[in-house]
Amino acid sequence: MPAGTPEIVADDEVLIRRSGQLAELVLHRPRALNALNRGMIDTVRAQLDAWCEDDSVATVLLTGAGEKGLCAGGDVRSVHGAMVEGRYAECDGLFAAEYAMNAMIADYPKPYVAFMDGIVLGGGLGISGHGSHRIVTERTRLGMPETGIGFFPDVGGAHLLGRAPFGAGLHMALTGSHITGADALAFDIADHFVPAARLEELARALETVPADDAIAAVAEQAPPAPLAEQRRWIESCYAHESAEEIVAALRADGDPEAVAAAETILTKCPTSVKIALAHVRGAREAGSVHEVLETDLRLAHHLVRGPNFREGVRALLVDKDRNPSWAPAALEQVAARDVTELIAAPAGDRLRA
Repeated sequence: MPAGTPEIVADDEVLIRRSGQLAELVLHRPRALNALNRGMIDTVRAQLDAWCEDDSVATVLLTGAGEKGLCAGGDVRSVHGAMVEGRYAECDGLFAAEYAMNAMIADYPKPYVAFMDGIVLGGGLGISGHGSHRIVTERTRLGMPETGIGFFPDVGGAHLLGRAPFGAGLHMALTGSHITGADALAFDIADHFVPAARLEELARALETVPADDAIAAVAEQAPPAPLAEQRRWIESCYAHESAEEIVAALRADGDPEAVAAAETILTKCPTSVKIALAHVRGAREAGSVHEVLETDLRLAHHLVRGPNFREGVRALLVDKDRNPSWAPAALEQVAARDVTELIAAPAGDRLRA
């Protein structure tokens, strides 16, 4: 910010900046790649509420502290602790607050500009990808990696992935693969490409210039989109009905990238893979992101009470042995009917997942 100009309020984990007509939220946990916790979510919601009624605020900007990225997702280590100790209501409250924040961003009446620079994963996509002006750069690495921790693409992510062309969103959901900013543009998960070196220039312009005009002055043509260039096998293989059929088609395709995708899927939680497949496909038919978020809330309620989410976080983020024991252990052991019932189940039910 220009010297002496901005008003900066800090609550340690979210910085709130005001300068001119711009209000900025800075996610400020750089050591944790700005992972979202309940306090940060509550702060963001409160600020968005306040700025919605403030006529002096024309544009809201979301950025992340540090050099590595916007946000690596939710603080699932803290969720793991609550699950282990049986504090399920605390988990429910966290997800309800986060999904309410996602819905608020999707409905926000003022330009909501998100700098999706660097790492943008899981909850990082939820806090940025539903905004009105989504900016990616040459450093963007975006993904929904939840099947690797026994969870599912939540935060309304299925709404975005379900609308990606030629099955690319299914590929992202099942494999957890990261995509570039150029791919995010090709898949309508982002709106503009701006070189990282010009983000600060854009932020300063937003202090006095309408968002559309400020972005147009610095936006550039994106480079080629690597995943979009894999359309042939993605479109063909992910058109199959079941996860088992998709994996078989990927293995049989012969393209090294397709074969690698199959092997990656087989390392993920089988229940999560099947939930992700059904959820992303269902999101294509959903009328709004709100419907998807309601399903997210029901699924999260059940999964925090089951074994796989707890085990996935333990193996990848707590003990870091990278050797999760999934239950069931194989795709063919997860019945399609059980997944359908789980997705439709009221949150008051205690289905095992």
